[in-house]
Amino acid sequence: MDIILKYFPDLLPEQISQIKRLFALYQIWNAKVRVLPRRVFDTFYEEHVLHSMSIAKVIHFKPGSRILDVGTGGGFPGIPLAILFPVCHFTLIDSMHRRIKVVEDIVRSLNIKNVSVIHGRVEDVFDQYDFVVSRSVTSFPILVALVRKNIDIKSKNFYPNGLIYLKGGSFDDEIIEFRKKLKVYDISKYFTESSFHTQKVLYLPIST
Repeated sequence: MDIILKYFPDLLPEQISQIKRLFALYQIWNAKVRVLPRRVFDTFYEEHVLHSMSIAKVIHFKPGSRILDVGTGGGFPGIPLAILFPVCHFTLIDSMHRRIKVVEDIVRSLNIKNVSVIHGRVEDVFDQYDFVVSRSVTSFPILVALVRKNIDIKSKNFYPNGLIYLKGGSFDDEIIEFRKKLKVYDISKYFTESSFHTQKVLYLPIST
């Protein structure tokens, strides 16, 4: 938890409490339904919570923004972002029912009011949002094709509406066709831990 406060020192007491409780809730659920690798609990706050919150270093969502988290898995990046931006609304979708059960319970346990949960596939969702966020669920071109229909053309934030993708490793071949519009942010610019040295935030405006 200290690593979160290191980079986000202005969190409100309720936000701190919710983030603190994440660890125990995920441990309890992981013993029943494996949603995270067991090894990751040694670095839970760094690899999952802080990694998710890196999006907030790139863009600060305005109140009322609507964000869709595609392939949320156990709730990342959606749950940490929902805690961080309580006046925005987050919709978390995943095709795996067991994962969605975990997400629903954690959202309910933490009394997070600004989250909706969908069990399904994004191909079947046609609602529109200001931003789609995701974390390494598929190749970048495939994700862009899947979510383009979900981006509202009317933007209210500093950045035009679009896709924000957390991605690590080498992906140059995936972004060739988007290079003119795509912005790539090094997470290591914001967080000094070695685990972030190859991690990026990819932002592609789609509403323009």
